[in-house]
Order: sequence, then C-alpha cells, then structure tokens
Amino acid sequence: MLTTIEMWVATVSTGLAVAALMSLVVMFLSMVSDRGRDGMDPPPAIFAPFMSLIRVFTFYITSNFSDERLIELEEKLKARGVSFMITAEEFFAGQITLAFVFVIGGAAATLSGGGINFGLLILLAAIGVILPELWTRDFKRRRDEELTRTLPIYLEYLTMCVDAGLNFAGAMAQAVEKGPRGAMRNEFRIILRDISSGYTRADSLTRFEQRVDLADVSVFVKAIIQSDKLGSSMKETLSAQAKQRLTERFQRAEKSAMEAPVKLVVPLVVFIFPLTFIMLLFPIVMKFTSGE
Repeated sequence: MLTTIEMWVATVSTGLAVAALMSLVVMFLSMVSDRGRDGMDPPPAIFAPFMSLIRVFTFYITSNFSDERLIELEEKLKARGVSFMITAEEFFAGQITLAFVFVIGGAAATLSGGGINFGLLILLAAIGVILPELWTRDFKRRRDEELTRTLPIYLEYLTMCVDAGLNFAGAMAQAVEKGPRGAMRNEFRIILRDISSGYTRADSLTRFEQRVDLADVSVFVKAIIQSDKLGSSMKETLSAQAKQRLTERFQRAEKSAMEAPVKLVVPLVVFIFPLTFIMLLFPIVMKFTSGE
C-alpha cells in the first residue's frame, strides 16, 4: 500500500513539474517577439523549426553580447549573403539552440541505454555550434555560383533597356521586374534602394561590389564607374561587359566539361574496376574451389 502511495505522489509531482516547466516556457515566449525581423525574409531552414526557442535565447542572452562582436558577425553574414534572413543576435542564439537541442537529444538517447556519455554530449554540442557556420559557407558558395551564372543575363537586360532609351536606374528597374528570381535580382533591388536613398550611382555600385566580393562583379562595376568618369557610351560599355561575361561563362562550362573525365577516374578505380574484377574472377575461383 505504501509503495502505491509513493508511486502516486511521484506521478503527481512529475506532472506538476512538467506543467510548471511548460508554464515557464509559455511565459518566456510571451515576453519576447519577432519585431526585429520586420522586413526580413523567412529564417533559413536550419533554424526555422527552432525560431521560438531562438527568440528566447536572443532576448535573454545574445542581445547582451558586446556591440563589437555583433557588428563583426553582422559583417560576415552580409559577406555571405544571409543577413537578410537572420540577424547576428539570432545567429548566435541559433548556435546555442542547436547545441542545446543536440545535447538534450543525446542525453535522452544515452539515458535510455543506461548512462550518460559526456564525451558524446560535448561532441554533439560542438556540432550544434559548427553546423550554422558550415551552412553559411555552403550558402555563399551556392550564391556566388548563382551570381556568376546570372550576371550575363542581367547585363543583357540592362543593354537592351539602355538601347531603348532608358537611363541606368530605369534599366535596372526593368531588369529587376523582368529578370529571373534569385540573388542577382535581390542585389539589383538593393542598388536601386541605395540610389533612392541618396547614394550616387558609383557609390551604390561600389557597395554592391563589396557585398558580393566576386571578380566578375568587380570588373563590371569598375567598367561602369570608368564609363561615367570618361563620359563614354553606357550602351557600348554594357554591351561589351555582357559579351565578355557570356564568353567567360562559356569558357567555364568548357573547362568543367574537360575536367569531368579526370574527376571520373577515382570512382572508376575505387568502385567500378574492383567490381568488374570480382565478376570476372568469381566463376574461376568457384571452378577451382569446386574442383578441389
């Protein structure tokens, strides 16, 4: 009878503890908001499932980090093209959240096996911290490839619009409206916004060059600025840039096609050839084995 009462008390106590914990979570979530995300794109997929918890960590922890540390991370996020999806405070909070979630999951898994593996928990926490960093690097790589691929298309739009009589800003607005969706379209929008905010065309393009940090973009920006200084034809400058970027795109495609056979050597040697030898030698080995 005493054992039954103890079990009942333990069950009630556990239920009350869980209810209290849930109440605290609801209270914390009600005290924070996502007002800082006004005008931003949806958060990246790696953080999206945990945004409620990320907002809590942002409100109570990472918003109190030093300004120098946050500004440094913000500049890095801008350079990698993700600052329109997540702020520096949210990024730090996302690292903490992933580490927390991984550690809790690892602790639950190891407890079910009979004990906590602290080495595994430290490894999971490190993975949670490193994973967002790896994601931003991969995002920048894919974004740079997209920018390099779509730059000639947008230069063609600019050339046609300038040839039709539009000025540079009007041609860029038409390119944004008619051009393909993606990173270059967003960058052109930012250039137009900078021009509307009072920046000169040269300053807006220079900011664009600094944001993306790509050789093709640097050549394009320098050519436009030089054309402005010398007073040369904008149409001819844009046309020359479009042809040059398109030629370089074809050259990169040819180079990739020529490198493809070399890249196939390793899979052939490691996977295909051994399987071929096994298939050829297997009947011979079986024949000798059965003969013995």
